[in-house]
Amino acid sequence: MKPALCLVLFCCCAGAALPEDAAFFEAKIRPVLVRHCYECHSLKSGKAKGGLMLDTRQGIRVGGDTGPAVVPGESAKSLLLSAIKHSDPDLEMPPKKPRLPELVIADFEAWIKAGAADPRESAINAAERPPVDLESGGNFWSYQKPRAAGGTIDGFIQAKLKENGLEPAPVAEPVIILRRLYFDLIGLPPTPEQAAAFSMDQLEATVDGLLNSPRFGERWGRHWLDVARYAESNGRESNLTFPHAWRYRDYVIDAVNADVPFDRFIIEQIAGDLLPAQGDAERARLLIATGFLALGPKGLNEMNKAQFAADVADEQIDAVTRAVLASSIACARCHDHKTEPFSMEDYYALAGIFKSTQTFYGNWIDSENNNHGHLIRLPGLPGQVIPNRPLSADRVRQLKEDLVRLQAEEKAQNEYVAKAKADGRDISGEYHRILATAIRILWNRGGIEGQLETVDEQGHALPLCMGVQDAKSIQDSQLYDRGEIARPVKSVPRGFPKVMGSGAAMPEEHSGRLELARWLVSRENPLAARVMANRVWRHLLGAGIVRTVDNFGFSGERPSHPELLDYLALRFMDGGWSVKKLIKEMVMSEAYRQASTYRSESFEKDPDNRLLWRANKRRLDAEVIRDSMLAVAGVLDTSRRPGSLVAELDGQSVSLIGFNAKLPSDLDGSKRRSVYLPVLRDHLPDVLEQFDVANPNLVTGNRDVTNVPLQALYLLNGPFVQEQAEALAKRIQSSPERVQAAFQFCFNRQPDAGELALSEKFLHTGAQDGFKLLQAFCQSLFASAEFRFAD
Repeated sequence: MKPALCLVLFCCCAGAALPEDAAFFEAKIRPVLVRHCYECHSLKSGKAKGGLMLDTRQGIRVGGDTGPAVVPGESAKSLLLSAIKHSDPDLEMPPKKPRLPELVIADFEAWIKAGAADPRESAINAAERPPVDLESGGNFWSYQKPRAAGGTIDGFIQAKLKENGLEPAPVAEPVIILRRLYFDLIGLPPTPEQAAAFSMDQLEATVDGLLNSPRFGERWGRHWLDVARYAESNGRESNLTFPHAWRYRDYVIDAVNADVPFDRFIIEQIAGDLLPAQGDAERARLLIATGFLALGPKGLNEMNKAQFAADVADEQIDAVTRAVLASSIACARCHDHKTEPFSMEDYYALAGIFKSTQTFYGNWIDSENNNHGHLIRLPGLPGQVIPNRPLSADRVRQLKEDLVRLQAEEKAQNEYVAKAKADGRDISGEYHRILATAIRILWNRGGIEGQLETVDEQGHALPLCMGVQDAKSIQDSQLYDRGEIARPVKSVPRGFPKVMGSGAAMPEEHSGRLELARWLVSRENPLAARVMANRVWRHLLGAGIVRTVDNFGFSGERPSHPELLDYLALRFMDGGWSVKKLIKEMVMSEAYRQASTYRSESFEKDPDNRLLWRANKRRLDAEVIRDSMLAVAGVLDTSRRPGSLVAELDGQSVSLIGFNAKLPSDLDGSKRRSVYLPVLRDHLPDVLEQFDVANPNLVTGNRDVTNVPLQALYLLNGPFVQEQAEALAKRIQSSPERVQAAFQFCFNRQPDAGELALSEKFLHTGAQDGFKLLQAFCQSLFASAEFRFAD
C-alpha cells in the first residue's frame, strides 16, 4: 500500500471510538453542535434561545423551556433527537434548514442510547457564580483598571513556575524557533535557504523583517477578521451576497501592515464616518472601516421594519462588546444579565446609539429580502471591476424606463384601490390579483434599484462600500419588556454600561458612536487593552492568559497570570497601542522560545500547561495549512486578489450554491493566499472548513481545534491537496536527492536514516509509474502530522 494511503487510512481507522466513549462525543457529536447549534445556544454566542444552552454537559441535560435536550439512555425522551429528526414541526433544528444527514442523526441516537458521554464542563459552575450587581461587578478583577507591576514577561512566568515547583523547558532548536516565527507572524514556512542561513544571532533582525513583511498583514489581519465575523454573504434563511465586503478585508490587512494604533483602529471601525479626514483617500478609508458594523448576519426576510432595526442594533451591540470588551451586553436585551453586571438599562442605553445609526449592506428587495440595504458612495476611488458584466449606457437607460413604468403601474393600482374604498365597492374578490401585482412590482423594482445604485449614467461601476452613517433621526431607545418590540416601557438615555463608570454625555446632534468608540479604548476603560493583549498572547503562546478569550466576565475563566496580563496591557497602551511592538516583546521572550518537550513530572503538576513549563504544541490554522502547501509546491501567488469572486457572481443569492456555475465546488481553485478566498456563510471553502476555520456568524477569538476522520479523508481525496502534491513532485523531480529536497521544503530538515530508507524503497516500488509514486510520496508528507504542526 502507498505510504500516503497507509498514513491517511490509519488516521481514519485506528482506535475507532464507541458511542459510550468521550472520544465518540468529540469526533461525532461536538463538531455537529458547534457547526449547527452553538450560534443560537451557547455562552460563546451569548444566545440561549428557548432557554437552551448546548455548549456544556449541564446545559444539554437540563435543557430549556420545553424540557431536557438529552436524557442519557432514553432517546425517546431526548428533545434534541426529536429536533434534529424534524419529527415535530414546532421543534426543528437547525431551523429553516434541511434536515441533518441520516448518518449524523444515527450517531446522535447511538450516543444517547449509550449514555450520552460528555466530557465538557462549564467554565464556572452555576452554583459557584456570585450574585451579580454593580458593587460585586465593580470589584471583579476584569472591571478594575490594570495595576502596574515591575517585571518582564519571563520574570512573571518563572515566578509562577518556581512557586509551583516547576522548571521551564530548555530553548528549542533554532530551526524550530524559526518555523514558529514564520508560521506565527506571516503564516508561511521558511524556505530551505532561509532555514539554512538562520542563527540565533539573527533572531531580532528576523523578527523585524517578518513584522515588516506585507505577508504579516495577511496573517494577522485574518485574526481580526475572525473577531469581526467577516463574511461575504448574509447566511441564515436569506443567504444573499455582500459583493463589497472585500473592501473591509483589504482595509484590515492594510491597517495591520501599517501598524495603525489599536485604539485608533477600533475608533475607525465604529465611528470612522464621524472622524475628520484629509482628502478623499482618507475619507474613503474611514468609511470602509465602518464595514465592521455592517458585516453581521441579518434577518432579511423580517417584515416588521422596527423589529429588523432592533435586531440589527442587537447584533452590532454583541459584536462590539465581544470584540473589544470580551463581554457580551446583548444578553441583557430581555432581562438583566444573569451572570454579568449588565442591566437592561445598560443594553438599551447602547441600543439608542445603534438605532441612531443607518447600516448600509447592499442587498436589494427580492423574494428572499424584505429590507433594502443600500451602499455608501466612496470619493476618489475607482469602481468595482466586474469582468464580463458591464452595463451599457443603453441598458442603464432601459432600466430607468422600466423603473418609471413600474412606478406608474404601482401608482395606478394604489389609486384604483383607494377609489374603490372611497366608493364603497367590494374588491375582495380581486385580492389575490392585487397582491400578486404588488409583489411583482416590489421585487422587480428592487432589482432595478439595486442595479442602478451600483453604476453611473454610462453603466460604469461606482466606488461603493458597506458601512454605517448616522441616521437622519437621532433618538434614544425605548426599553422593551422581555425585549418585545410591541411592549415599550420607558425611554433610556443613550450611554455606556454603569459598571465601568463612564458618565459621558451624549451629543444631541449625533448618534454617540464616536463617544462610544473613544470610551471603549480609553485608558479609563479596564478591558480593551487587556482583551487585545490576551488575544495576541493566545495566537503566539497557544492559549490565552484568560483562556476564554471572548469572555472576561464572571462566567469566563480567571487569568493564569493576572499580573502578567496587567503588565502586557499597560505596556500595550504605553507603547502607543502598537500591536507589532507587543508581538515583538512576546516572541523575543524565553517563554516563547521554549522547546515543547514532554516531561511527565511537570505534566502531573500542570497537565494543561497553564503555567507554561514548555511550549504548547499547536496545529496550524486552516489558512496556514493551505498556504503552506502552495508555498512548498512553488505555486503560491502572493499578489492581492482584486476584489472578490463573490462580487463577480450573477445575482445576489447563494442560498442554493450549486446553482451558481461561477463558484468552484470546493470554493477554491485559487493560488492566492487563503485570506482572499470567498467567505460565504454556510458555504465555506472545503480546506478551511475541514480544519476549523472561524464560524463567520460569531465573534471568534479562539478557534476550535478538532481531529476528525474527515480531515484525513480530505488530505487523501481533496483535489486541491492532490494538485499541490503534483506541483511539489514536479518541483523536486529532477533533483538527485528528491527525498531530501521534499523534506527540506516541507519540514526544513533532513530525513533521518529510517525515513530516507523507507521513502526510497517506496519510490522504487515495482514497475509502477515513477511520477505517480513521487506525487503520492509528496501527498503523504502533506498528510503527515509534522506538516500540520508548528513543531
